[in-house]
Amino acid sequence: MARKPKWPADKVERRPVADLVPSARNARTHSTEQIAQIAASIEEWGWTVPILIDERGGIIAGHGRVMAAELLGLADVPVMVARGWSAKQKRAYMIADNQIALNAAWDSGVLATELADLKLDGFDLDLIGFGDDELTKLLTNPAPEAFPEYGADIKTEHTCPKCSYKWSGNA
Repeated sequence: MARKPKWPADKVERRPVADLVPSARNARTHSTEQIAQIAASIEEWGWTVPILIDERGGIIAGHGRVMAAELLGLADVPVMVARGWSAKQKRAYMIADNQIALNAAWDSGVLATELADLKLDGFDLDLIGFGDDELTKLLTNPAPEAFPEYGADIKTEHTCPKCSYKWSGNA
């Protein structure tokens, strides 16, 4: 029989927004526009990810969601309490939670297909989180062009899918 893992944050509770304390050491910033996007997402889909807090109500992960809850006038929100974490574990997780998500990449072909289908179905693409320019680019040029056949005189151009850095060279 498989042993159930013991997780320090394994139960969703509800806490008053007023009792949650933002971390002064949170390195992640949130623009007014992004908070409005999070709020719109909460209005469309409900609350899907609890705020991670410590035993004293200090926010470890979910600062943007708490700001969106305040914008929406919500009195309480779902939380999970990370019990027994050291101060350095909390600080490190605050960074890891944000950075690990940035390490993912999009399959641009699948993304473009999904966005085009949602648009055809009449879904409000503003709720997805992409800017107008990004959506236009994805919907008009959905997949990268195929590479030409390899040859000694073919110039190649590359773009990093994560940071958009561009470089070129001769093959």
